[in-house]
Amino acid sequence: MTVEQMIVLMFAVFLFVGAFFGAKAGSKISLIMGIASGSLILLGDIIVHFNKKSGFLFLMIIAGLLVVSFSQRVLKTKKMMPSGMLLIAGTLFFGFTIFTFINS
Repeated sequence: MTVEQMIVLMFAVFLFVGAFFGAKAGSKISLIMGIASGSLILLGDIIVHFNKKSGFLFLMIIAGLLVVSFSQRVLKTKKMMPSGMLLIAGTLFFGFTIFTFINS
């Protein structure tokens, strides 16, 4: 397993854990969106195995959409947890996908 794959899997796990904590706090939408987002990241990881450039393009698009979503949430709620934390993690992951896409 490469470092790139480990980063992708860690981000997917991060989203799944967020889904669990959202559900624990009573947010059904957090559970659904966390599982959907994590699953899309895992799908991107599978695509990377077949075609690295296409896989990271897919991951870059998903990460960009997540950053937009988390940004809107932070602006609306003005709260750092959990939206701000997810925005920071998503932005870092988005940067990672851009860097990896360009260099693949």
